[in-house]
Amino acid sequence: MIRELLESRAGEDYELYARTINPQFMRVLRTIGFDRVWARAEGQYLYDGDGTRYLDLLGGFGMFNAGRNNPRIRAALVEALELETPGSVALGVSLLPGLLAEELLRRTPPRLARVLFTSSGTEANEAAFKLGRAATGRSRVLSTEHAFHGLTLGSLSAAGDRHFTERFGPLLPGFDQVSFGDLDALEAALRREDVALFIVEPVQGHGVYLPPSGYLTQAQEICRRYGTLFAVDEVQTGFGRTGKMFAFEHWGLEPDLVAVAKSLSGGYVPVGALLMSQRVYDGVFDSLEHSVSHGSTFAPNDLAMAAGLATLREIDDAQLVERAARLGDHLLERTRPLLDRFEVVRDVRGLGLLWAMQFAEPEHGSLAWRVMERVQTGLFAQLVVVPLFTKHRILTQVAGYDLPVLKAIPPLVLTEEDVDDFVTALDDVIKKATRPTRVAGMALRAARGSTAR
Repeated sequence: MIRELLESRAGEDYELYARTINPQFMRVLRTIGFDRVWARAEGQYLYDGDGTRYLDLLGGFGMFNAGRNNPRIRAALVEALELETPGSVALGVSLLPGLLAEELLRRTPPRLARVLFTSSGTEANEAAFKLGRAATGRSRVLSTEHAFHGLTLGSLSAAGDRHFTERFGPLLPGFDQVSFGDLDALEAALRREDVALFIVEPVQGHGVYLPPSGYLTQAQEICRRYGTLFAVDEVQTGFGRTGKMFAFEHWGLEPDLVAVAKSLSGGYVPVGALLMSQRVYDGVFDSLEHSVSHGSTFAPNDLAMAAGLATLREIDDAQLVERAARLGDHLLERTRPLLDRFEVVRDVRGLGLLWAMQFAEPEHGSLAWRVMERVQTGLFAQLVVVPLFTKHRILTQVAGYDLPVLKAIPPLVLTEEDVDDFVTALDDVIKKATRPTRVAGMALRAARGSTAR
């Protein structure tokens, strides 16, 4: 059935999506030249209808750590379907959820003792807010500026970026932010002892901002001092992304709550989870009456659990954690010299295969740059992202609205040759993008677009 549908409607991808789902998104893709018709995908590569191969350094926003269409994960799902397991009994359980929970807890500190399954990262964070409030008897939730925790209302309320939140207010009461890295502000906010939990990304994903030295360790200590739960959002940084199974391992942390999702799915079936301490569990599920205080209808379904189990095995067997650490070092080693080569490159940063390059106006000044950035902050990064895709067949993204940032978050099956190809293309694109005529042309188009609006 599916094969017949795809063959009979081939080529209608963008027209059908625009007509039935989101025409504005289709306009964006066509404007920047990203409106390729994709035929298939494998590992770290996408192939268009003409058979042209593209290097995917976006990875579904970090969903394909084990690679696109991983055959071993697919085989596990086929096997689960053929077994016809009695999943989602509702008033009963099957074996697979317990097996996946066991594997998750085996990979985390002893402080984490229970697992609640969800279908997404934002749902896992929503569960953290809700359960954290119940477990502590407190109502406030503290997060950091420029954070991203998802797009549902509770997660938006914890977000620290106005570009995601400003049109959807009023947001939920009791949510406040402090600067990422500011321990004095954190302690001042916790002194009233009314904050249920402090949630933080170990590396802020939106612009790939690493924490200052000692920040996360001391933040955890401050939370313990004031009875606040320490929650870590590992939705994007988890499962090998940063060169550790979980990013919090870099600092030896023992959180009370950990949200995971994205790559746990293997890219096939939505699956997320909230890992919690015994204290949190006991504070919420404290009686027979409260045994179902929180849950999600589709979350612990057997296909999702099979996907999670197969993904964890693939990460182990293929040594993807170690691979991410090694290739992340190689990527930084190859791209940091561009700081000296190009005046517009202001910073290169990353941890494992979570990488970013930040651009800035040349020190000697550029009227065209100022015009372009006045129209839309971060627009210069598009001068890099678009030709990387259209000329060099490499998919990346602009990350960060306040600053022009290029971000890469590729599948962990990347090769050293892929990294070298990316660096060669990046050098070529930045060199051409910084030509005065290119910057001036982009500034003029941006100004005309602003006037048209």
